[in-house]
Amino acid sequence: MRSLRTAARRPKDDDQRILPLINVVFLLLIFFMIVGHLAAADPFHIEPPTSISETEPGGQDHLILVGADGRVAFDGTVMDDAALVAALGGDGEQGQFRLKADGGADAVRLVEIMELMRGAGIEKVHLLTVPRDF
Repeated sequence: MRSLRTAARRPKDDDQRILPLINVVFLLLIFFMIVGHLAAADPFHIEPPTSISETEPGGQDHLILVGADGRVAFDGTVMDDAALVAALGGDGEQGQFRLKADGGADAVRLVEIMELMRGAGIEKVHLLTVPRDF
């Protein structure tokens, strides 16, 4: 009689036993899809300067990074000034350009890079900053 009692408590098949696990996995997947933010890492560490501006950047087409040591990366690829000018050559009229510079980067170096961009035909650049905490 004992064997009948244990048989009655068990689910009829393995699918019914694994269904709660599948539900939990899908709930976690949905949670991380909503909450998580996936983005490619920058080729080197950047600490942007703070700003009181509250505008948020829109979708980005091209991103230029300037490190504290003066290194430059265009769309995730570290390059020198000549390669940057060559990469920017055909994109002067296409897309938006965002400049993300380290807060400790030399201002003269930053102006040099913006002059290279102007020479390549880029007239409008968005400078990315971090909102200041008050």
